[in-house]
Amino acid sequence: MRILINVVAFQAGWLSCVLGAAQGYPLIGPAVALVVVAIHLASAARPARELGLIILVALLGAVLDSALVRTGWLSYPNGIVLAGTAPYWIVTMWLLFATTLNVSLRWLRGRAWTALVLGAVGGPLSYLAGARLGGLSFINLEAALTALAIGWALVTPLLIILSTRFDAGLQRA
Repeated sequence: MRILINVVAFQAGWLSCVLGAAQGYPLIGPAVALVVVAIHLASAARPARELGLIILVALLGAVLDSALVRTGWLSYPNGIVLAGTAPYWIVTMWLLFATTLNVSLRWLRGRAWTALVLGAVGGPLSYLAGARLGGLSFINLEAALTALAIGWALVTPLLIILSTRFDAGLQRA
């Protein structure tokens, strides 16, 4: 049941971020995401360790998404605080993604190749879905998708390794 709740909470937060930004309300998604993260941390046996992982993932995600903004290969309609950086609502999506690493994506531990393939395919598909919903625009589709595939292929196994090191232990019931 915990895995299902984790997946549903992630998807609700993801949709809130993308649709909120697409509709001109970029603060809605982060508000939902922060509630999801707070509930996730409240259920962690060692919330401080889990929070460390979540912050680290958000920082890494902010760097990766900012690099894509700086290349000019994609753009976001709103939520950008500093020119040339990722919008705050996309960084909160990385917070959400981090909540899945020790729960619904835990099965990827020890499966680096599977994590690599999942990242290479799932990462770009997520951005394509976000674009279709109006949350972002591709300026150079091919270059952006290639960069996303490579980036997510590298970062997904890395995040699984980090999640193992930061594992907050069994979640509370």
